[in-house]
Amino acid sequence: MNIKKRHIIEVAFSLFYHNGIHAVGINEIIKTASVAKKTLYNHFVSKDELIVATLIYRDQLEINHLQYKLTKAETGKDALLIIFEALDDFINNRDTVLGNFRGDYFNNCCAEYAQSATLIYKTCQHHKTSLKQIVQMHVDSFEKNPDKNQFLVNAILLLREGAINQALVNGNLNSALEAMTYVESLLRFKR
Repeated sequence: MNIKKRHIIEVAFSLFYHNGIHAVGINEIIKTASVAKKTLYNHFVSKDELIVATLIYRDQLEINHLQYKLTKAETGKDALLIIFEALDDFINNRDTVLGNFRGDYFNNCCAEYAQSATLIYKTCQHHKTSLKQIVQMHVDSFEKNPDKNQFLVNAILLLREGAINQALVNGNLNSALEAMTYVESLLRFKR
């Protein structure tokens, strides 16, 4: 990807994430990115295409960053707890890679577009599937019973989503750590 295109994506992501997608127009992106309208449209044929590009950008950033954090953990139960420690850092703005917390970008996009914009919605679903695969891999390492396995995967993902929403909506900056205690109880595992 060329530098100009990446710059436009990063600027658009920042504006969309902080202000909302519908609140940000193409002209604001052009002005903030200091690019010509023609330059933007040479890279993106529509605002929807730019939105999808920001979703892909954020997906790669979050997944790569989480996988990096997980390299410091043992596969399995320890890694599942690290997911919530990393989330706590994000919620409390201690994670410089992910930036200031404004909720989950993918949930925010779905709230603005839902299923009316199929590619946007599917790109958001892809991110959630990638997170599920990470959790699944770690649960698979210790839980062989299929019913218990799926129960744990689903519970962990729901606790993660709930922690994000509690932080955003209710201002509960301890939500990820609270969710982590529930995960520890589910796993019957204490560090």
